[in-house]
Amino acid sequence: MTTTALGARRERRRDPRRHYPMWFYLPAAAVYGVLFIVPTIASLYFAFTRWNLAGAEFIGLENFALFFREPYLFQGLVNTLVYGALTSGLKVVLGLLLGVFLTSQIIARGYLRSVVFFPVLVSTVGVGVTFAVLMDPADGLVNRSLALLGVDGPGWLTDPNLALVSVALVDVWKGVGLATLIYIAGIVAIPQELFESAKVDGASGYQNLRYVILPLLWPATSTVIVLSLIGGLRSFDLIWTMTQGGPGFTSDVVASVIFKQYQAGFWGLSSAGNVVLFLLVSAVMVPLYWLMGRKEVER
Repeated sequence: MTTTALGARRERRRDPRRHYPMWFYLPAAAVYGVLFIVPTIASLYFAFTRWNLAGAEFIGLENFALFFREPYLFQGLVNTLVYGALTSGLKVVLGLLLGVFLTSQIIARGYLRSVVFFPVLVSTVGVGVTFAVLMDPADGLVNRSLALLGVDGPGWLTDPNLALVSVALVDVWKGVGLATLIYIAGIVAIPQELFESAKVDGASGYQNLRYVILPLLWPATSTVIVLSLIGGLRSFDLIWTMTQGGPGFTSDVVASVIFKQYQAGFWGLSSAGNVVLFLLVSAVMVPLYWLMGRKEVER
């Protein structure tokens, strides 16, 4: 046997695919197909029908035409983009600052990390119900605390100009822990030799942040942007439990508009709305993901 053939035989022995046949993937593939692929295809089909439990009638693009004639759809689209941009931007900034702070030499660092991450583990619906009570303009703890300081608290969830922003701030409070965790992992992975070299060169804390940490944290930053922006554009449960799109339609997003159509019995119309929401998220995320990947390659 030649040396080349012997080496190839050894490589085949080390190849994990020889020890884990493809049929090992079938259980996971079956679960993924039943829970994701089949509902996605069904939703796409029902978007072109007028359907209920009795049956479905194919009507072509009529559902999409009706959906885009929804009087408050444009406001929902604007609110969706504003909500996604606001929540993702704040999570990036606060997550970075908390990540830098929680990797410094401070007392009770592990405990503080747990405190920051804890809201991520709490149910979103539970958070929404809790903050809806806390932000009640008459009896909420937030306005009562402000009253002790002589400040007349606003209607956080009843003022049309504040409702969407109030929900976005609660979303940031709940989700910033995950962004912080990603940044902590990125900072810990930076070689300590770089910080030691910067210290020898007399770099200040700001210069360390500007010229060492921020450039090397770009993969973490791009991950936080993608995750938080997708979550913001698709957000529904927190908004619904806190405001139900109100007051009026001022805090409606595309997902809540779709749910209201479903509640009214327009199931085909809501299926078309789901397709529109998918296309909206894709239209925002695909170019953004490409640009961030290109920037990472340039670095």
